This record gives sequence, structure tokens and C-alpha cells, in this order.
Amino acid sequence: MSSEEQQEKSNDDKVKEMISKRMKALQIEQQKKEMLKRIMSNQAYERLMNVRVANYDLYSQVVDLLIAMARSNRITSQITDDQLKSILAKVTYKPDTKIEFKHK
Repeated sequence: MSSEEQQEKSNDDKVKEMISKRMKALQIEQQKKEMLKRIMSNQAYERLMNVRVANYDLYSQVVDLLIAMARSNRITSQITDDQLKSILAKVTYKPDTKIEFKHK
């Protein structure tokens, strides 16, 4: 086997590995969405999908939080749109910074 053939085989293996990782990530994302649909009202789910488009990092953080809450049985009924708004407000809350100048 020539070095070109080895390089091509190595590249093929890398591509297959990348495809495999992407497929696993897509499966995990699909499982998360299915779980969210079960624990959320339609309005709340739509709002969360809008958050996903606008701010993927915030979406990921909230999804991980909701799934953890569901797995630990802290969610007893479907999450409403108002409850999701409250969760989003708590996750994104940043206290105002105050700058004071002391004159001598």
C-alpha cells in the first residue's frame, strides 16, 4: 500500500468517525426534544425553540436544567409558558452593577 493510499484510507476513517459522532449528536438532540415535548405545553415548547434560534447557549442551558429536573422527579405537571418565562428570567438574571465615585 502506497503512502497515498494510506493517507486516503486515513481520511476516509476520519470522515466516517465525524459522521458517526454527528449522527450520535443528532440522536441525542432528538431524544431531548421528545422529552421536552412530554414535559412542556405546546406554547412553552414553541418558545423554547425560538430561544434555540436566538441564543443556542441559553437553550442548551435551559434544556439541560429541565431534563435534570424531570429525571429527578421535580417536575410534577407540564411546564407552562409562564413557568418557562420564569425559568428563563432566573437563568438570565444579572444583578445591576453599581459604580460609585468618591470625591476627595
